[in-house]
Amino acid sequence: MKQTIVTFRDAKKNNRKITMLTAYDYSTAKLIDEAGVDSILVGDSLGNVMLGYSDTLAVTMEDMLHHGKAVTRGVNNALVVIDMPFMSYQTSVYDAVVNAGRLIKETGANAVKLEGCLCAQIKAIVEASIPVVAHLGLTPQSVNAIGGYKVQGKEADAAKRLLEEAKAVEAAGAFALVLECVPSKLAGLITKTLKIPTIGIGAGDQCDGQVLVCHDMLGMFSDYTPKFVKKYAVLGENMKEAFTHYCQEVESGKFPSQEHAYDIPDEIINGLYGNNK
Repeated sequence: MKQTIVTFRDAKKNNRKITMLTAYDYSTAKLIDEAGVDSILVGDSLGNVMLGYSDTLAVTMEDMLHHGKAVTRGVNNALVVIDMPFMSYQTSVYDAVVNAGRLIKETGANAVKLEGCLCAQIKAIVEASIPVVAHLGLTPQSVNAIGGYKVQGKEADAAKRLLEEAKAVEAAGAFALVLECVPSKLAGLITKTLKIPTIGIGAGDQCDGQVLVCHDMLGMFSDYTPKFVKKYAVLGENMKEAFTHYCQEVESGKFPSQEHAYDIPDEIINGLYGNNK
């Protein structure tokens, strides 16, 4: 069944946990979709795990459009959410609506996600009939402003502000809220306060759902591993072993063998030798 913003709301009402994973290409998106994951996020984390940037700030609209198109081609059932990259929505409400429209129209995604308590942008995008996922707590696009990748909302003032911002983005029209690197009890309070579902990443088990970067949970990205990541596989090591094995077999002449080759009648080859005199 195709997941929509309505099924997300129903999941919260029925206390059913929502599952979300990132994907950046057709093949991975297809596998995630076939596994029954509720939502696929085309995250600007592609800057880290796909493009090798140290942060997400260098990711462009063109990057998101390119990877978003690939992902949606592999999805039948999951709700596809695509990140709005840095400076595609912060500059003005007009820019936010135009760029959100491009992401939906050109990729076929179902919703956009933007970071921060930018309620005017959220409201305008929603009024343009584009569903919005809000993102509070640790907002990676603000890494320079907040002084690094740190847990957010640990102090009383910060916790109160985060709760008020969560209420504000809900009132602005967001249909879901990602909470990143937020203390579990605070995330739980926000979840109980809001009518829209919360999706946690490093926010404990009281959120309405969870999201992880697929390269992290598969053990394919080794530059660093956040505390909140659980590795469900070690594909990175398996891939390196396979690559090494391939090199060894090519160098030794073991690959390709006859089973990997195509035949041609000997008389055709013999005739070619004759024509080559």
